[in-house]
Amino acid sequence: MTTVPKDAFRRFQEELAALDSKSEPPSSKTSSLTRLDHARADFLALRRRYGLTVADVIAFFPEEEGIAYLQQLIVANETRSSRTRKR
Repeated sequence: MTTVPKDAFRRFQEELAALDSKSEPPSSKTSSLTRLDHARADFLALRRRYGLTVADVIAFFPEEEGIAYLQQLIVANETRSSRTRKR
């Protein structure tokens, strides 16, 4: 397992804080699901940029969402490996 350098992690936290400060106040037009999806997409983009591990991602999300994320990874991996076996 590789670790993320402290300065990269600090920059990651600063970018998350900047995203939080940019977020618009809740309105009747914007559903909480849409805001959550937007936040998730922003986080996943940062995850790719900094090369975070699955453990970093799971620690960020609430426990239920971390489990759901792991299940998505497992399904994607099984789908990929079943396609490979068929060839």
